[in-house]
Formats: sequence, structure tokens, C-alpha cells
Amino acid sequence: MEKLREVLEQNLNENLHQIIISNRRSDELAKKIVLRPFAERGQLMFQFAEYRNKQVFHKNLEKSGAIEHIIELLQRFYKQLEIVTEEKMYTALISKKGKVTIKSRRNQTIIKTDLMHNRKKRYILPEGEVIPFLVELGVQTKEGKIVEKKYKKFRQMNRFLEFVRDVLPELPKNKQITIVDFGCGKSYLTFAMYYYLKIMNGYSVRMVGLDLKKDVIRHCNELAERFGYTEMTFLEGDINTYDGMQEVDMVVTLHACDTATDYALNKAVRWHAKVILSVPCCQHEINRQISSNLLQPVLKYGIIKERVSALFTDALRANLLEQQGYSVQILEFIDMEHTPKNLLIRAIRKKTAALGDESYTTLCDEMKLHGTLEQLLEQKE
Repeated sequence: MEKLREVLEQNLNENLHQIIISNRRSDELAKKIVLRPFAERGQLMFQFAEYRNKQVFHKNLEKSGAIEHIIELLQRFYKQLEIVTEEKMYTALISKKGKVTIKSRRNQTIIKTDLMHNRKKRYILPEGEVIPFLVELGVQTKEGKIVEKKYKKFRQMNRFLEFVRDVLPELPKNKQITIVDFGCGKSYLTFAMYYYLKIMNGYSVRMVGLDLKKDVIRHCNELAERFGYTEMTFLEGDINTYDGMQEVDMVVTLHACDTATDYALNKAVRWHAKVILSVPCCQHEINRQISSNLLQPVLKYGIIKERVSALFTDALRANLLEQQGYSVQILEFIDMEHTPKNLLIRAIRKKTAALGDESYTTLCDEMKLHGTLEQLLEQKE
């Protein structure tokens, strides 16, 4: 194995195209494991894709961890390895007694390695691999190809999962993570979260989706049962009156219309949720209230007033969450070309609440802005 370790040390770099581990010692094992390099925040990483039946399980490791994992797989579970780089190809065979035979040859077809953004974006949900819920929801074909009309939805799901990945360090590590998705609708993103956290990364997750549409909820529950997602439940109900939880770690609300977002944020604050991810929609309430002599030359144009009101709504919500002890960012969720409702409020709960902001109060009084979230939080106090 030492000679193989040397070959791996030499070739696990940015010039590696892929490594295929195959010829399993037991039928219970995955048929093959494919390793590819990718760049993550400037660091070279290696992704193991383990193919089992129609599912693919992923594990990401840095170089030293990847080498040790490969060695262990070949010592215990597999008998063949193929390394493909830009210039050379290696084949390693392992006998029953553990003897390693390595052969190499020049790669006649020059392969330029794709490190995430060099050519084609590497999505969190791997493009080209069959993911059952994507097939069922019409995003993928049965062969794993993304349906052309659903490609924007596929990008949206992956973009959202990037936000989920970023907040994982804020979530509890020693217990089941409870996530509530208010206004889940057809639940593209709810299924994507569960698949990413539970199936791809092995987190213990309890997922609850809430929506008013009975037929949609029934269909989502049927899908969850079909896929064996046992810790995933969809309920028919209203955000304002839902009281089925005492403790929630993350609250998600995507495109909940107008004040429905406020009720969801209020629930999250009452639960002391560690993380809030909210993409607001249809912010009409402040549009009806906003009034300012100073801004009248701007607000007299209807479409401008609508857009200013939407921005004010989300900025005021962010301020209120900060006053409740959250660190808040407002980020671009998806490119403006896909939807004008493209801002995401990301809030991370800290230990202490902030003091009341006098500038917030002055602005609201001056422009007569007193939204639903403010009123709900005052009732809490």
C-alpha cells in the first residue's frame, strides 16, 4: 500500500480528473465510488460519490483525509482503483492477500479538470445524478437530466442550500435539528433541505412543512412516505395559529405573502430559533401606510412607491430581529432576472438582545410605519 500512497500523494491535486474505486468484495457495498476534486472557498477538496442503487451519497474531504479513506476502502472493501489525471492514467489491483499491482500509461485524451467555476458550476445537488424527489417533482428526467424549463428552479434550490450550508455551524450538533418551513407550497426547497442534510450529510433532522392547501399537503406527505423520509411531515394549517412545536432550531419562510412573513418571523422569535431564513413576498402593508412630505416627489409614482415600500418593509423587519437578539444580513437570493422577489433575510440568534434603536422609532413615527411584526413583538413583550 505504500507505493499506492505515494501515487495518491503525487496525483491528488488540481490536475486530477477523477478516481474510480470498484470491484467490491461484497454485494452489500456500493457498486462504485467516484472521487473528484473541487474548489471550496479557495481550498482544494475531494468529493466521494458512493453509488447505491438509484441513490448517491457524498462525502467531502481534504487531501490527507481523502488519501486515508481511499487506502481503507482498498484494504477492506474494494479490489480495484483507477486514477485519471490530465496526463496519465493509473490502474491499481489488490489481491486477496493484499498485494498491490500498479500500472500506468499516458493519457492520450487530454482532460482539463473542472474545479467548480472553471467551466461548469458544481451544484450541491449533483447535476446528472438521479435524485428521486427531483424526478417526482418534474425537475429531473428519469435519467437524471435537468428538465430545461425547470433549470431555474434547480439553480434556486442549490442557491438556497448554499445558505443552509453556511448556517450549519450555528445549529445544534448533539441533538436532532428541528426545522419548520412555513408556507411550504409544493415543497421543492423543503425536500431539497431534507435530502441535503439527512441523505447527503447524515444529520439527524426533523422537518415540518406547513401550508393552507390541503391537496398540496396530501401530495407532499405521500412523496415523503414513498421516499422513506420518516422524519418529514407536512401539515395543513395557518402560520398565525400553528402551535405544534415548543422548540425549533431553524425557521424557513419562502415567498410567504405580505404579513404572513411577519407571523412566521414572530413564531421564530418566540421559539428562540437559532436560524431564520426568509424570502419575503408581496409586501403590501407598508405600501398602504408610507407617507412622507420629504419623499413625496419619489412616492407619487406608483411603481416606485411599491418598490420603496418593499425595501422599507424588509429593512424594518431586519431591525426588529436585531432588537430581539439576532445578527441579521439581507442577501441576494437568486439573480434579479429570475424573480424581483430576490432578497433573503438571514438571521442568526445571539445570546443577548440589542437595545431599542431610537433611529428606528424616529423613522417609523415620521413616516407612519407600524407593521404587523412590530405589533406582534410588542404583544410578546
